Amino acid sequence: MGGFFGTISKKDCVNDLFYGTDYNSHLGTKRAGLVTFDEESGFHRSIHSLERQYFRSRFEDELGEFKGHQGMGVISDTDPQPIIVNSHLGRYAVVTVAKINNLREIAEELLAERMHFSEMSANNINQTELVALLINMGDTFVEGINKVYKKIEGSCSMLILTEDGIIAARDFLGRTPIVIGQKEGAYAVSSETTSFPNLDYQVVRDLGPGEIVRLRADGLEVMQKPFSRCQICSFLWVYYGFPASDYEGINTEYVREKNGRLMGEKDSDLEADLVCGIPDSGVGMALGFSHGKNLPYKRAVLKYTPTWPRSFTPGNQVRRDLVAKMKLIPNPAILKDQRIVFCDDSIVRGTQLRDNVRTFFENGAKEVHVRISCPPLVYGCPFIGFTSSKTDMELISRRIIKDFEGDDKKNLEKYAKTGTPEYQRMVNEIARRLGLTSVKFATLEDLIESIGLPKERVCTHCFDGTSYCHEHDND
Repeated sequence: MGGFFGTISKKDCVNDLFYGTDYNSHLGTKRAGLVTFDEESGFHRSIHSLERQYFRSRFEDELGEFKGHQGMGVISDTDPQPIIVNSHLGRYAVVTVAKINNLREIAEELLAERMHFSEMSANNINQTELVALLINMGDTFVEGINKVYKKIEGSCSMLILTEDGIIAARDFLGRTPIVIGQKEGAYAVSSETTSFPNLDYQVVRDLGPGEIVRLRADGLEVMQKPFSRCQICSFLWVYYGFPASDYEGINTEYVREKNGRLMGEKDSDLEADLVCGIPDSGVGMALGFSHGKNLPYKRAVLKYTPTWPRSFTPGNQVRRDLVAKMKLIPNPAILKDQRIVFCDDSIVRGTQLRDNVRTFFENGAKEVHVRISCPPLVYGCPFIGFTSSKTDMELISRRIIKDFEGDDKKNLEKYAKTGTPEYQRMVNEIARRLGLTSVKFATLEDLIESIGLPKERVCTHCFDGTSYCHEHDND
């Protein structure tokens, strides 16, 4: 996915910029970039790969080269950024959190209009540069940003560092979050409220869908009011959101615990000895499930954080599989002869969970029941890059549907609906293929109740196939 952080202050901003950006590191593992603007020296930018090292170790030694009262940083799973642009709008830098599905089509249109691309990554078009080119087609930043909203298929939120403040623009359907923070003499804007407390910022508010604001050290200017329609990604609360972060004022850990409690209260047929969360995003759900089912919570498996604190992607599939296994260490003293409920956020391919389950049994577990905090992923996400899946066929649910139906697209709505014969057959097959004693998924209704927003304001496309596209109106 990706995350960003920007700050503008009456004082030097570099320390806040460095640590605020770092608090978005869980959102991406490929690249990171920082850029500052100083009235005397202008823009200074640096971009590094994160595939083998962490953000802090990459940038800490060069912090002395950055200076100024305003800057922004990005953690990206896509292209190198920030991009620095010279245009009729002035000189500016831009970062994005985006997934643009019609990138090639837009690029061909721009090339036909004699525009050119200079930022290439692995011979591919840099989508942040494409966004900048679209912005430049407007007479103002607001007009240009709206051209981005109207042109792209997917989603795009952005920060723009100008010589006159930082412009923040949230995706027109609000699929990805942006939140504003403030302290004396400074404003900040971030993908994560987690960035704020230790830097003494107080949350001001979330940007609304399609809203555009300009931050200056002494105030906030609304350049475009928010749109009425919202489709914030439900997977924020399920998986990739940090537990301490709030989105739309709703805390991630609170949602996960409530969702787990609802599942535990309704799981009347289950008989087990203890509950354990798969670190990290299954822990909150497991604590809730423990309370709802009245079972003890124990750490039967732990994440080895000293050398595996986050995921990275080796170039070799065998090493990728080994990394997934190396991060989680079973505790045989707790597993032995126990009927255990393992709570996890989701099942995508199922490969890692299958290997973990085998390990749990090898270490003495009598039964392994799995409870998942969201419905089965039946549809690939065209809006947010929250997995590295390239096709829907990487989803275990779609492979099973193809085996059952001969066509992975047949009867999807029946497989996606909790309680249908097709749904139950698919869930039973997931349990069989992964070697589970049993598996149950949260219902969509319980997930929405746990989040606490109206269903129509939350994107649940990956679960039920529903979506709103190209809704750019402000009605």
